[in-house]
Amino acid sequence: MKKIAAGLAAVLLAVTLFQPSDGYAKKTTVAEIDKQLKQLQQEVQAAKAVQDKAASRNQEAKHYLNKTNLNLQYVLDQISQVKGKMTDISGKIASTEKSLNITATELDEAEARVASREKLLESRVRLMYTDGAVSYLDVLLSSTSFSDFLDRADSLKMIVDQDQDLLVQHKLDKQTVIAKKQELEGQYAQAKQLYTDLESQRSTLKEKEAEKQELIAYYDKEIQETDGLTEEQDAKLVQLASERSALENKKDQIKAEEAARKAAAAKAEAARRAAAAAAAAKARAASSSSSSGSNSDSSSSYSEYAGGNGPFLLPVGSARISSPYGVRTHPVTGEVGKMHTGTDFAVPQGTSIHAADSGTVIVAEWWSGYGYTVVIDHGGGVWTLYGHIREGGIKVSVGDRVSRGQTIAESGATGRVTGPHLHFEVRIDGKPVDPMPYL
Repeated sequence: MKKIAAGLAAVLLAVTLFQPSDGYAKKTTVAEIDKQLKQLQQEVQAAKAVQDKAASRNQEAKHYLNKTNLNLQYVLDQISQVKGKMTDISGKIASTEKSLNITATELDEAEARVASREKLLESRVRLMYTDGAVSYLDVLLSSTSFSDFLDRADSLKMIVDQDQDLLVQHKLDKQTVIAKKQELEGQYAQAKQLYTDLESQRSTLKEKEAEKQELIAYYDKEIQETDGLTEEQDAKLVQLASERSALENKKDQIKAEEAARKAAAAKAEAARRAAAAAAAAKARAASSSSSSGSNSDSSSSYSEYAGGNGPFLLPVGSARISSPYGVRTHPVTGEVGKMHTGTDFAVPQGTSIHAADSGTVIVAEWWSGYGYTVVIDHGGGVWTLYGHIREGGIKVSVGDRVSRGQTIAESGATGRVTGPHLHFEVRIDGKPVDPMPYL
């Protein structure tokens, strides 16, 4: 049920996020996409938290399942031991019962002998006590001689002693049999009790085994549920990642379209200003009486410059242009006809350099003859370059997002220079163009 609900939620979210491209492009802005991305990130964090919790529960269940299996094996070993003991005791009980049967038989035989002797003794005792001493006296008096008398006396004494022995043995035999019977009955009762105790213990162990089996069933179910939950969250994370990727692509597309429009506008403005500048230069050349004079004064015609109507902000405010864009004699190497790919603004060491427009920093380091340099990508293939920054003067890092007018560095004299100034370039698709129409 949870998976169905998650699936429906995913479908609804997808329908909400992915409308037809035309309407989306018209109605959605980068800010709105950022908001949706933030919401997606929160959902990803929530899904990850659920996934982590499920994984924790899964590990805990597996731990207790393994522990329960060990306990169960221990219980089963106990049951085996108890069964072995019960087998031994059952054998002892059978042996005890056999001994009791033998003892009972012996007792019956002894009692039969006692009964037989009792009849003999009873008759003789009755005769003795009935006739009294007269019988013994008659026996003695009927002797024919003194030696016969002594023989008869000895015989009578032997008979009396034998009768007494018989009585004593009879009594001892009965006592011994009774004692042995009592002892065996006690052993039998003890064996029976032990057997009962073992039966009770086995019953207890069976209950424990049943309890362990229930625990195993519970943790098996817990593992299955958490496995299912983990798979569900994995699928959700994949889905959210796909949605995030789609939003990022849409955001990049919108930004690229905006940058392209901006670059196109900048190029058009640059072309317009370049044409105007060319027309003005042509007019000045036509009105000039001496071409040599105009060439010698071309540098001085650039006095204090505070910017024009271009799309970019002047990076150092009001400043004198010390060297314009175009072919020149290199001031350091002396090379004639060297192309100067930017505009130099004569400013003191440590002057704050500002971003001409918002963008992303793609260079912030020493860059060949430019010395310490910052390059900003404004999108749509439009870059601005700021060269000859003083050592330690770079205020931004690669990947930083800077805003229009933000301080990004301080001017210096690093690289191939004759003095402190800012070398500023505008590049379109990597190629330098005259930056003046853009300012």
